Amino acid sequence: MCGMPQQPPQRSTPERPARPARPDASMSLLNNVMDHSLDDGYAEATARKEALGQSGLPKTLRAKLGLAAGLVLAALVVTVGAAQARVTAPVVAKEREELIDRIDQETESADKLEGQVDSLRGRVGEMQREALKKHGGDTAELAGVLSGAVAVHGPGVKLVVDDAKSATTGDGSGPRESNGFSDTGRVRDRDMQRVMNGLWQSGAEAISINGQRLTSLSAIRAAGDAILVDNKPLVPPYTVLAVGDGQRLSTRFQNSADGLYLHALQENFGVRTSISAQDDIELPAAPSVIVRTAQPRAEQKGTS
Repeated sequence: MCGMPQQPPQRSTPERPARPARPDASMSLLNNVMDHSLDDGYAEATARKEALGQSGLPKTLRAKLGLAAGLVLAALVVTVGAAQARVTAPVVAKEREELIDRIDQETESADKLEGQVDSLRGRVGEMQREALKKHGGDTAELAGVLSGAVAVHGPGVKLVVDDAKSATTGDGSGPRESNGFSDTGRVRDRDMQRVMNGLWQSGAEAISINGQRLTSLSAIRAAGDAILVDNKPLVPPYTVLAVGDGQRLSTRFQNSADGLYLHALQENFGVRTSISAQDDIELPAAPSVIVRTAQPRAEQKGTS
């Protein structure tokens, strides 16, 4: 029999279980708005801006602008500082000039006072010498010489004592370093004390150091590395003038224990010394000779 071709029987497929509907299926429009809040063009522009930088400028341009801003700020700071310095400079200069003027005035005032002190000392010394002549009788002149109250001259010796040319530094254990001095080539106050005592014992009748007349009340002390005679600082070389029997005084001093001590300083520590007899030397009077305690004793007449 002719008829229509028979189609093969179709195989039945098992039915898939249906997906459950989304709970928010009814809010598809709101979901679309939330998921795509920015349109594609705006998002693309934002991404391009972020790639170029937050400011939207190329990085090299931003670096140049930052450098320019830093230079402008530095120039502003320098300008402000220069303006302030220009304003304060006259004030500082004025204060400096005022300080210099004040120092000059005080120095001039101190010099005047020192001159007055020297003048008063001279007047006191002159009055003392006049009183000595008036009340001393025949022994007034001799007493004035021995006390240093009057200027004297005569034969004697000239002794120069100076520091070593290249003073050495000791280790603090030497005999000349017992007082804390380390430079053994420097002349010390005790050195000059021994020299003066040696000259007195050798027959000196009047002595001066660098023009400073010694008296029975004179003191030779140290203040740091400086030597003081009656509280007046002396500067080396120390020139000692001693009135006495010139050549004999020189020989006796050099042979004395103090003269040998000075010679040992010269040999061992390089202290420079020279001594020579003089035909005539002049010594000034002491600025003032003040006796605060001693009083002359009245002579008692014996009874017959």
